[in-house]
Amino acid sequence: MSAPVQIKFGTDGWRAVIGDDFTYESLRRVADATGRVFAKDHPGGRILVGYDTRFEAGSFAEAAAEVLSSHGLEVILSDSYMPTPALCWSVARDERAVSGVMLTASHNPARYLGFKIRMADGGASPVALTDEVEAALLDEPPAGRGSYKVVDLMTPYFETLTGMVDAEAIRAADLRVVVDSLYGAGQNYLADVMRELGVDVHEIHEQRNPCFGGLHPEPIPPHTDSLRDNVLAGQRNAGFVTDGDADRIGAIDEHGNFVNPHRIICLVARHLAEDKGLTGRIVKTVSTSVLVDRLGTALGLPVTTTPVGFKWIYEEMLAGDVLVGGEESGGIGFPPHVRERDGLLMSLFLVEMMAQRGQTLAELVESLFELTGPMEYLRYDMAIDAETKAFFLARVPEYAPVEVAGLHVHDIVRDDGLKFLLPDDAWLLLRSSGTEPLVRVYAEASSAGVVDDLLAAGKAIVLGEA
Repeated sequence: MSAPVQIKFGTDGWRAVIGDDFTYESLRRVADATGRVFAKDHPGGRILVGYDTRFEAGSFAEAAAEVLSSHGLEVILSDSYMPTPALCWSVARDERAVSGVMLTASHNPARYLGFKIRMADGGASPVALTDEVEAALLDEPPAGRGSYKVVDLMTPYFETLTGMVDAEAIRAADLRVVVDSLYGAGQNYLADVMRELGVDVHEIHEQRNPCFGGLHPEPIPPHTDSLRDNVLAGQRNAGFVTDGDADRIGAIDEHGNFVNPHRIICLVARHLAEDKGLTGRIVKTVSTSVLVDRLGTALGLPVTTTPVGFKWIYEEMLAGDVLVGGEESGGIGFPPHVRERDGLLMSLFLVEMMAQRGQTLAELVESLFELTGPMEYLRYDMAIDAETKAFFLARVPEYAPVEVAGLHVHDIVRDDGLKFLLPDDAWLLLRSSGTEPLVRVYAEASSAGVVDDLLAAGKAIVLGEA
């Protein structure tokens, strides 16, 4: 008999290739361990289960629901695919819910599926909880099966979104936008809520396609090329794109320029502080732009930096006094809504900001730069073999160059990979991905040329050539 699949929770849940390690057998083992952990601490508690648009995701969710309910838990399964933030919001608003389980692989390629656990407030599961689930895993799948209820979880969430923004201002603005779900769980939902608010929406990639039409469901270039082309061809005011489970966001301005998540975090924070009169800390990850720090100074708001992964931002939200938290990959959360990322709500905040200020998206970015000054940013994902990755990880604790790409290194941060702090707020970060077999190279500087030089230097360091 073959050995059981080795299951390890990463930055945000357990993910694996469908039909390889992600099978019904391994899924039931994870659901069984999760069920036993929650039944021990919350006997008879309610768990909500959702799923995205990936291959067999709904069937896997049904299998998970059967196993979870076999532990005496009350299980409610969504009656349709749904964004992760919708599940998280549903859990947080349900007084009886002790947890949520989402079948999704977020921004990973179509061949992946994953198992995310959410806490009673909708937030990400802490490492202590996922460690407990891993420890509870059995080698064999469980025999027990239970019953569950199927419920519409999307309508209440949809209605809440429309009430969180200034519908009158948005209707009066006569905005024309393009929405791209990249075939993910945001399809139809974001377009429908914008139409409800009076926005003229052209939606693309809104069909069910488990292979994502060959696209990688991550809201960054080049996966946003179709969105850009549609914005320009239709002379639209803006384009908004969400990832596979719609918790991340990217945008295209009216000129076809990509508005990256760093700038979106800043725009949303400025909108919440200046237009809505809110206050609190801005929380960002170590891979997120220095623009956030500069904006915090300009607004008089403190900025807190965490390791990569929204679970660390969640921990800060639990501590309190957080206005908004965001990460480089496009996940941005507004804690009064839910302590989790929400790409749909962030899109609505940008639409609201455009409407209330009477500015285009490009004008909003230009106004931001008047406060912070411009910075350029790029990320490169290196697919490397296990030997090279092990060599890189072994260097992390000790590697300390005096210069990188000809720039003096005035400090090195090792909290999450290697981050070199350089003159004029430039930086280079090298870190191993927690969800894919990659080393990510991030760079930011005041000019695109310096960013290119830093990326080249980063690649050489990873490969042991520097």
